Amino acid sequence: MLKFQNKVVVITGSGTGIGKAIAIKFAENGANIVILGRRKEPLEEAAKELEQIIANVKSGAFVKIFPGVDVSDEEGVSKMFEELKKSHGVVDIVINNAGVSGPVTCFVNAPMSEFKSTVGIHLTGTFWTSAQAIKAMKSGGKIVTISTFFTEERPFEQRPYRFRSPYTASQGAKNRLAEAMSWELTDKGIVSIATNPGPVHSDRIYKTVYPKAAAEFMRVSGFENLTPQEVELVNNDILPLLGEDEETVRDGIKNAAAKLAKTKAINSESDVQKLGTTISTLLSKIQQIAEKIQSNTSKMIADEQFLSQQQVAETVLMLCDDNISKILNGKVIPGDRVFYPVKPHISSSIPESQSDFKAKVVLLVVDATDESDISRTEFLAQNIENSGGKSIILISKTGTKQAEERLSKFHSHVVDFTNQENIKRMLNTATQKIGPISSVIYVTGKVPQVSKLTELSRSQWDSLVDKFINTPALVLQESLNMFVPNGAKNPPLFKDKQGTIIIIGPDMPTGSKVTGGDRAKIEVFRGALRPFVTTVNQELSDVLKSKARVYLLLPGSIEGTEPNNARILSAISYFTSGKAMNSSEIICYPDETRS
Repeated sequence: MLKFQNKVVVITGSGTGIGKAIAIKFAENGANIVILGRRKEPLEEAAKELEQIIANVKSGAFVKIFPGVDVSDEEGVSKMFEELKKSHGVVDIVINNAGVSGPVTCFVNAPMSEFKSTVGIHLTGTFWTSAQAIKAMKSGGKIVTISTFFTEERPFEQRPYRFRSPYTASQGAKNRLAEAMSWELTDKGIVSIATNPGPVHSDRIYKTVYPKAAAEFMRVSGFENLTPQEVELVNNDILPLLGEDEETVRDGIKNAAAKLAKTKAINSESDVQKLGTTISTLLSKIQQIAEKIQSNTSKMIADEQFLSQQQVAETVLMLCDDNISKILNGKVIPGDRVFYPVKPHISSSIPESQSDFKAKVVLLVVDATDESDISRTEFLAQNIENSGGKSIILISKTGTKQAEERLSKFHSHVVDFTNQENIKRMLNTATQKIGPISSVIYVTGKVPQVSKLTELSRSQWDSLVDKFINTPALVLQESLNMFVPNGAKNPPLFKDKQGTIIIIGPDMPTGSKVTGGDRAKIEVFRGALRPFVTTVNQELSDVLKSKARVYLLLPGSIEGTEPNNARILSAISYFTSGKAMNSSEIICYPDETRS
């Protein structure tokens, strides 16, 4: 009998690439295969290949496809598992593989709609697929989540992935979600594991990620006589030409030159030809940089070899072994082989720094969950004003009436945090009426008390993702736009510009009876913010040559002690003093101290 005979295996994002390779490996081992994805044609082609394998191994297994199912689609995923439960009774294994590249650009230039969409597919898709699958699983079931080596965390280390901020945020949260689910599903006998593959030979890397990253480097600096905006416009037309035949490339460059000439009001044939020459050189440069990115990445691997899709599939198959999965339940398994040299990013010590906000305007953006969040904001705002500064407070309209009343003694407004235009307008108004804002402090509030994440409704989950990932990102992006007007489209403007943004929260749970499961729930959202902040800072300092910085303060301790707002204020004083600008430590745990 084959190892996975009679097992029903659901693999998301499985029409091509790694997902298809995993499906093939399970089919070779006798499993019934359920594949799904947004495009019908690849799924149908994959199904034919899988059916041939099944015939060859004589397992008698079936292949079922669900075309048009996007893992971020609440109804589509729910109906799929309802149908599987009715038709086959049980789902044994779920592989969370679906994903997208997302925007490959500096965070400040990434449309928030694309940021949210990327998080929706990677993180929410993983959550909702898992939550619905659980309803069709029994004891012995397994959930394996595939993430990335770029969100592999160590005690003092993060792995920034420039130009991929929504990708790193959602992948980091996925790893922590896999851990949290292991705590929540023990009573059901269901195992949850994640694995972080390293670079994998795939079209996504060679045709999308590396070329787009190379193109972004060219956009940031501009190229020859092309402005950053013009480079961005041209890149959209010429990137698809990479790898095409000479005639296709020649015609594509000619069309791109004509299009750019029209926007520049150039009519001279000779000038259009010069544009074509410049664009041709730009395309060659992009290809060179893309190849260099690939080469540099391979040099971080001992044998300089990327993984094959089949190797990732072998790893996943191994993790689904009954004995191995029990041993590794709840763990994030590195599968990367990458030695990624990075500076330490995390600290718990706070250098001495006097509070000095004299003549400075500080904006506090607050999404309070409970009274302690309000008290913290009140404490910070009062101390800023006591040291000569001016506090402005934006309060989430979804917050409590108590927050509005308690904070009304300061200059405060109630705002819809989900509306980017509202945030932009409030920042502009505050700057015009009160003066330039030197620092923005975003208080996420605590994670609301929930029994189990896996039992949340979709709307409850979406609210948490907005509160702890999407909204902080939105406020951060608009703050950077405020510090450097027009910098998103004209990156050289960022050089040497200053501004401080500090995200506070979410807090660790408090009390003497805090469990590992309690901490794991909080870590899902901390796990998004850590790689996100690290990535944005790398872009600001290394790519944009800016003096603007983003910091993350994570209050509370693993021992369940109450956060100390005075220590949070000390950290803020240090970060806003400018002394931290050249430090690699941008994430601080102010309460993780020894007594």
